[in-house]
Amino acid sequence: MRIIVTNDDGFNAAGLKALVKVLRKYGELTVIAPKTAQSGMSMAITMGYKPIAVKHLSDKPGESWWYLDGTPASCVKFAVDNILFPLKADLVVSGVNHGSNAATAAIYSGTVGAAMEGAVDDIPSIAVSLDSFDPDADFSVVEQQLPAILDKLLPRLDGRKGVFYNINFPNIPASEVKGVRLCRMGIAHWEKEYREWNEFLAESGHKPSGRDLDYVAGACEGERFYVMAGDFVSEACNGPHADHIALEEGYISITPGNIDNTDFKELERLCDII
Repeated sequence: MRIIVTNDDGFNAAGLKALVKVLRKYGELTVIAPKTAQSGMSMAITMGYKPIAVKHLSDKPGESWWYLDGTPASCVKFAVDNILFPLKADLVVSGVNHGSNAATAAIYSGTVGAAMEGAVDDIPSIAVSLDSFDPDADFSVVEQQLPAILDKLLPRLDGRKGVFYNINFPNIPASEVKGVRLCRMGIAHWEKEYREWNEFLAESGHKPSGRDLDYVAGACEGERFYVMAGDFVSEACNGPHADHIALEEGYISITPGNIDNTDFKELERLCDII
């Protein structure tokens, strides 16, 4: 099996290394990830005749590592068109993301966006996330429990156009996981999404990176600085089979998705009007 492996946290992320560790037994890996973090990019692609840096990092039996200075979806495109061609990948797996991609977060996620890009190319695709934003998160729950999920899922992947799978793991020890729950995407939104930079630092205790400090120090006259740090609000309509609720209750959630965004109920309703 030829497997493309990517993420949105960058090629040095611990989650990517944990995923590669799991996937080695399933086939030949082409690991191509963004040069720098690309969270929140969804299915954005690097385009506009802009030069894109690519580097072949290493080769060993059954495993090739690359980075691309672009989005996760662009990484998948490059692997399909430039690394594997004329051969075709059998699977795309994206992750392990540092942070949940359950509920409406999946719409924004570069991790999920990479899986969707695989689905565009008719490649079965899976996004994997852990409900922890800690860069030093413990991925052992994924390493211990993802293989059993893959052993059941891979032989039964749906061949329909556009299908992908979004798997989220709770940030708890593997021994405390209650099980696996098949889910729908939860409905949620964020409020007060942009906070004033200095206020956020004072309240959260967050330590900004040197790059962020340099950016603020280079302010133009009249500029003010904000940070995205909103409050997650779950809608009242969610039940136990909403993916983010399953995570909160200690379950691994599996949510099948499709790149076809057509609202068929609304299409049917409009047929009676137009």
